[in-house]
Amino acid sequence: MIGITSYGAYIPMYRMSLQTLAQTWGGFAGKGEKAVANWDEDSLTMATESSVDCLNGMDRSQIDGLYFATTTPAYREKQNASIIAKVIDLRRDITTADFTNSVRGGTSALKAAIDAVGAGSAKMFLVAAADCRVPAPDSAFETLFGDGSAALLVGDSDIAVEIEGSASISSEFLDIWKREEDRFVQAWEARFIITQGYLAHLEEIISTLFKKYDVAPKDFSKFVFYAHDKRRHGQLAKQLGFDPKTQVQDPLLGSVGHTGSAQAMMMLVAALEEAKPGDRILFANYGDGADAFILKVTDQIEKVRDRRGIKKNLASKMDLPTYGKYLHFRNLMEWGRQREPENFAAATMSWRDRNWVLSCHGHKCRQCGTIQFPMQRVCTWCQAKDDFDEVRLSDRKGTLFTYSMDNLATSVDKPTVIAIVNIEGGGRFSTILTDRDTEKISTDMPVEFTFRRVHEGQGIHNYFWKCRPIRG
Repeated sequence: MIGITSYGAYIPMYRMSLQTLAQTWGGFAGKGEKAVANWDEDSLTMATESSVDCLNGMDRSQIDGLYFATTTPAYREKQNASIIAKVIDLRRDITTADFTNSVRGGTSALKAAIDAVGAGSAKMFLVAAADCRVPAPDSAFETLFGDGSAALLVGDSDIAVEIEGSASISSEFLDIWKREEDRFVQAWEARFIITQGYLAHLEEIISTLFKKYDVAPKDFSKFVFYAHDKRRHGQLAKQLGFDPKTQVQDPLLGSVGHTGSAQAMMMLVAALEEAKPGDRILFANYGDGADAFILKVTDQIEKVRDRRGIKKNLASKMDLPTYGKYLHFRNLMEWGRQREPENFAAATMSWRDRNWVLSCHGHKCRQCGTIQFPMQRVCTWCQAKDDFDEVRLSDRKGTLFTYSMDNLATSVDKPTVIAIVNIEGGGRFSTILTDRDTEKISTDMPVEFTFRRVHEGQGIHNYFWKCRPIRG
């Protein structure tokens, strides 16, 4: 039997009310809010977050592969999945690949992982999807697009959600696209892309699945499917014979927004948080064709409830106070010249220091047990030399020992909060505090690690581990 053994999700801390957009541009933007990634986040860092949530309490050495789906990769020519694998501390002898250029990438990667496990080339395969799409200001997409990520672990044992069947179709249909030279997403006429694209393709794939496996709407507890917008989402459910009030999963458009390649998987995570053993779920995704799956929840689902998932991430949030802050986060304006430090980067240095910079490894002295970060050759306590064991620190909590706020430092989100953190189990960490409310910072405040972008240098994205107040 092959299926989903665990799940995870991530929603950025910041939310922007749609009323903020209405006040900025005039007109009516609708009710609700959308999730906005912080200035130091991107699709890669968000995929790291959902992957860590998915692997909570699991032995990461057992993972045989990682697929990453996104339409907004941090690197367009360099594999992003291999960076995520290093950050979350997976083995080197695994398969990694990026699934890009389509919002259906998440389920395309899921299908590939299922096939890999079914063929016996892997026992456990992690699939992560994330997007951070920047819409054109004062556009319909600006009120629709949100940021987020989801991750699913596929395996052949301890199955929480059995995969009973699937079907796929491919299509050259041009509805929403973005060329290499485009900064913003483009779209064709709305009625055409909805009727001939979204509705037609999902109706076709569901009909194909129903015929292939001799099932009907009454056989499913929940229908989870890609949403073009809230109105068309409900329309399609009715056309297919599902009850929108009892069988259809909330598309999260009013609380998170449309998260591109991550949307369908995030909706599935939300459904699994509420699912009971025995429930059957119809799961479908759209984009350059469509994918559909028949899923059955098992008793094992009760053993993977301790996830942040969608619920806890939704409850943990801060309002983005102004539209101007959002413009800074997305660098959507031409700013006046500022004195900025020279951001240096070197591929050789990044390679040499990868274990502590990316994987957040520290050293534990074999002589006295002292943990230190970053890794050094000599123990700061007993002066033993080259006698250490590497330990992963990223999944440990910490407390804020001391901090300072710098309003003069060049930062998109001022003030810069420089923090010294005492790590649970030993060790001290010097870093930046992100996703913080400066009015609520205090010494001894519990914090946790989060992988973020630091700066750009010589065309290289520089990432490192920051800390944030612990989210619920």
